[in-house]
Amino acid sequence: MNLKKLLYILIPTFLFSSMEIALKIAGGQFNPIELNFIRFLIGGLALLPFTIIHMKKNNVKITGSGWGRIALTGFVIVVLSMTLYQLSIGMAKASVIAIMLSANPIFGLIIGFVFLREKLSRTNVLALILTLVGLLIIINPFNLNGAMGIMLGLLSSIIFGVYGVMSRVYGGKIGLNGLSMTCLAFLFGAGELGVLMGISHISAVSSAIPSNYSEFSNIPFFQGITLQTFPLILYISILVTGVAFGLYFLSMEKVGILQASLIFLVKPALAPVLSLLILGEAMTGNTIFGIVVILLGSLVTLMGEKMAYKVMAIFRRNNPEAHQEVDELEVVKDKLENSELAKGRKAAEEAVRTKLEEKSEENDVTSED
Repeated sequence: MNLKKLLYILIPTFLFSSMEIALKIAGGQFNPIELNFIRFLIGGLALLPFTIIHMKKNNVKITGSGWGRIALTGFVIVVLSMTLYQLSIGMAKASVIAIMLSANPIFGLIIGFVFLREKLSRTNVLALILTLVGLLIIINPFNLNGAMGIMLGLLSSIIFGVYGVMSRVYGGKIGLNGLSMTCLAFLFGAGELGVLMGISHISAVSSAIPSNYSEFSNIPFFQGITLQTFPLILYISILVTGVAFGLYFLSMEKVGILQASLIFLVKPALAPVLSLLILGEAMTGNTIFGIVVILLGSLVTLMGEKMAYKVMAIFRRNNPEAHQEVDELEVVKDKLENSELAKGRKAAEEAVRTKLEEKSEENDVTSED
C-alpha cells in the first residue's frame, strides 16, 4: 500500500478517534442538541459540492420516493443515533462511548441478517460474539458507572448500524454513492432536527418538559459561537464530521472495503489513549481487556475467510485423522470454483456459436444475391 492510499486510512482514523474528545470539550459550552444540529448542518454543506458533481456526472434524478428515503435515513442518523450519542458523551467517559460506536459494523451485520436475510459466515458470527463479549467487559454490568450514558451510547451504536444498512440499500436504489447519500442524509437530518428545536420554543411544549430535562426546552440554534469556540466548531463540523465521513467513503473506493475497515479496527484502541492524554481519563483494567477482545473481533471481521482457511490448515497439520473432513471442504470449494469456470466457458461457447450462425446467414444472403 503506497503513501497516498495509506493517508486515506490514517487521516479519517485519527479524526474519528478524536471525535468524542472534541465533542466532550464542546459539550460544556453548547446545548447537546444544538451542537448536534450545527455539526451535521455544516458537515453536510461541506460535502454538498462533491455530491452535486457526482449527481451531474452520473445524471442522477431523485424521485419523490427517493427524497422520502433520504429524509428517513437522515432522521435515523442525525435525530436518533447522533442525538443519543451526543447525550451519552456528557454522561460517560469519551473513551468508552468511542468503543461503543466502533461496534456499529457488527450491529449492522445482525440487522442485515434479520431484516435483509443476508448470510452470516462463521467468521462473522465469531466476530459478533467477541465484540459483544468485549462490550460486556467494558460495561461491567456488575459494577456500572455512568450506566445511563453507557446505555445511550450502546443504543446509539445499534441505531448507527441501522443507518449503515439503510444508507447502503437506499443509496443503491436511488443511484447515489456513499458520500452523496451521507451528505443529503446529514442535511435532511439537520433540517428535521431544526424543526424539532423550533417546536421546543413553543410555550406549551417547553412548560411540559420536566426541569431535569431542561436541555430539551427552548433549544438554541447558534448560541455560544464566539471567536474562542469558532475554531472548535469548525473542527467538529468540517473535519470530524464532513471530511472524516467523506474520506471514509473515498477510502472504500480507493483501497477497498476491507482495508477501509481498519478505521474502525484502530479506533477502539486509539480513542482511549487520546482521551487519557487530552482529557486525563484513566483506563481501567476491564476497559483495556475489553478493548483487546473487541480488536480480536474486528480482526476476525477484517481477515474473514483468509483466517478461516489458515485455521483449517493448522487444524489439518495437527490432526491427521481429520484430513478427510478438511479435504471434503476443499473439494466443495474446488467444485464451486470449477462450476464458475464451467459457466464462463459455456457462455463463451454460446457467444461463439451465435456469431458463427450470424456469419453463416450473411454468407447465405450474399450467395443468393
